Amino acid sequence: MHVRLLGVVLVLVLVSVNLNVEAEELGFVETRGLHFVANGSIFFANGYNAYWLMTMASDPSQRPKVSSALSDASSHGLTVARTWAFNDGGGSNALQTSPGAYNEQTFQGLDFVVSEARKFGTRMILSLANNYNNFGGKKQYVEWGRLQGQIIASEDEFFTNPVVKDFYKNHVKAVLTRVNTITGVAYKDDPTIFAWELMNEPRCPSDLSGKNIQEWIAEMAAYLKSIDENHLVEAGLEGFYGKISSNQQDNPRFQVGTDFIANNQIPEIDFAAIHSYPDQWLSTPDEQSQLAFLNNWLDAHIDDARNVLRKPLLVAEFGKSTKDPGFSTDQRDAVFRAVYSKIYASARTGGATAGSLFWQLMAQGMESYGDGYEIVLGESAPTTTRLIAAQSRQLRFLSGAPAGRGGVPEKRKIGGRN
Repeated sequence: MHVRLLGVVLVLVLVSVNLNVEAEELGFVETRGLHFVANGSIFFANGYNAYWLMTMASDPSQRPKVSSALSDASSHGLTVARTWAFNDGGGSNALQTSPGAYNEQTFQGLDFVVSEARKFGTRMILSLANNYNNFGGKKQYVEWGRLQGQIIASEDEFFTNPVVKDFYKNHVKAVLTRVNTITGVAYKDDPTIFAWELMNEPRCPSDLSGKNIQEWIAEMAAYLKSIDENHLVEAGLEGFYGKISSNQQDNPRFQVGTDFIANNQIPEIDFAAIHSYPDQWLSTPDEQSQLAFLNNWLDAHIDDARNVLRKPLLVAEFGKSTKDPGFSTDQRDAVFRAVYSKIYASARTGGATAGSLFWQLMAQGMESYGDGYEIVLGESAPTTTRLIAAQSRQLRFLSGAPAGRGGVPEKRKIGGRN
């Protein structure tokens, strides 16, 4: 009896030691030229969006859904997840209830997400604010500014009002310096976090010159790096070209005060990210026209990332909604194939495209969260699930090459480190 117990204890100790060794060996993701690098090897990302993770995990009874989604994704080879590290304003699940005041239960939900991601070998992209009113967004920040006596005419003054900018900076500092209550590791020191995203889809349509967003990205990326020199930073852009860009022909009908080239040339922005929703952006419901746009959109950004920006490119959002007129699984699969084939072709030939994240992954029993784009692995059409898993296998085959080979240039400075 005692011998058997001793054996069990020894096994548990060995498992604990192995987990600690893994934790110590997990390195921060860096960039070297056109590639992501982790632990000295090239890293390609095949992953997903799951904005709901913190909200769900803030209720301990719902945490099994978080674990289930992360587990299912990991079993299909998915290695990166993008989620919200914001929820501003009122509501029971708010993270930041007022400027600098936080709901500890919700923050512990985010702690759980990061901790659980580590268990399943998933790296997290954490977005720090929202352009839209969902989960508070820039509208909530502006309202907070008005409550403190600021005269603010437009939500776009989120990007220019000094008081509102300080609110945002304080949130950045609160998240980055947060010590995870489960792991005991500060977020800024945790390699589970792949990158920080300044904002989900920033837009400033009142300033089509692009000056306001350009200055905001430069200021906030530098501020973030002053606190955390370990992690990569990306802006959260959709990828629209600016008003004077030579690539105007590749734009949909939007002009929103952003510029894919200028915004991503800011030194503190480590890699470029784009989104792609031709089913939303184009006025035509014609599937072939939408696929043609998607292919041209990807080609233009892949080329610019390689030849102009000289930085990695991540397709951070894409998908096909079941709510689109005449939807079929074949249409969704065609979108996934188009994105995945472009990424693989670029990666295989040493190009800048370093991976993609589909919108969006959900667990079973989350019907109320559905927006038409959701994928439930094991429930969604088998053909879509097979495409996702096959892309994971292909990129995993390309990953792991020692950095410095395969045309990987010298590492750029990241947050002041060589």
